[in-house]
Amino acid sequence: MSDTPPPEPDRIEGAPHPRETATLLGQSEAEAAFLDAFNTGRLHHAWLITGPKGVGKATLAWKIARFLLATPKADSGGLFGDAPPAPETLDIPADHPVARRLLSGAEGGLFSLKRPVNEKTGALRQEITVDEVRKMRSFFGLSSADGGRRVVIVDSADELNVNAANALLKQLEEPPAGAVLLLISHQPSRLLPTIRSRCRELRCRALPPETIAQALAQAGEAEVPSPEALAELSAGSVGEALQLLHHDGLALYGAIVKLFTGLPRVDRQLAIALSESTLGKGKEAQQALLFDLLDLFLARAARAGVIGPPAVEAAPGEAALLARMAPNPQAGRRWAELQQSLGARVRHGRAVNLDPAALLLDMVFKINETAARTAA
Repeated sequence: MSDTPPPEPDRIEGAPHPRETATLLGQSEAEAAFLDAFNTGRLHHAWLITGPKGVGKATLAWKIARFLLATPKADSGGLFGDAPPAPETLDIPADHPVARRLLSGAEGGLFSLKRPVNEKTGALRQEITVDEVRKMRSFFGLSSADGGRRVVIVDSADELNVNAANALLKQLEEPPAGAVLLLISHQPSRLLPTIRSRCRELRCRALPPETIAQALAQAGEAEVPSPEALAELSAGSVGEALQLLHHDGLALYGAIVKLFTGLPRVDRQLAIALSESTLGKGKEAQQALLFDLLDLFLARAARAGVIGPPAVEAAPGEAALLARMAPNPQAGRRWAELQQSLGARVRHGRAVNLDPAALLLDMVFKINETAARTAA
């Protein structure tokens, strides 16, 4: 039997698990909104925590769970019937019994609904299955040891398959007494409208560069180069910023800008060198990041045609290049159309295991052709 712990779908590579994250940065508005609902007796039974991926939604969910399980109900009086004072923060001391139990995974009042491990392969399944939702319903069937609340964290609701989503909807329609469900969603528009309508939304915002740097330091990154560029490329997401740091994303994006500086004439040898830089065993994540960064480069070109080049460069020389590529809205629309068509081509190519180097070179030449038509 292997001693290797099972993979955790709700942990970002290279970062502490949300239950281990001591401080939530940059989401004070969402925290205040939940605390106000709690203190005014408007605690909804289901909350949809939305926002870009990697901005702290899961950390907020665990913070709320810790708070709810450690804080007496508003109507529970003290020894002489006096109500406890209204809490002023969601923070719970690290040495609180609930905090310790959550950290060790021994808190009986919490259920984490997430993608399960395939018992045959040992790998994570791609979806949350209906069997996991049934386990959640069994959890609600157990009597609470202290008569308190029970909390469910769904991370993420986007990964529910059809049957699981319908089973969760039934639970949202008939919530057990004292239960609070916290649904995390990166793309709430893809959820069933009936699920969204039964939840109150807590919106988490993209993080500014200084908060990105703080969060990366909290995650154990001693040195954070170019936090402004990281914030640009990650769209204010700590999770995305970690991926960029761990897979040389800043250097890759700089290489992309350098490659296209000569548009509408691309250096073929530079293109080949860039495509080959992410080939080989163990470089799959870097290869996927390169395709994502090319897609982002086209999106930034399209945006430059509408609102002008970015105020903050994600790589040296980027602003001048984008201004030349997209001097007007018509050029911006052309780059937006190319982004859509190449994105579909890449998804198909990777699904059928096309040679990634050939796929990337094809993208480069399509970009070159579009630049030539724009210049003409």
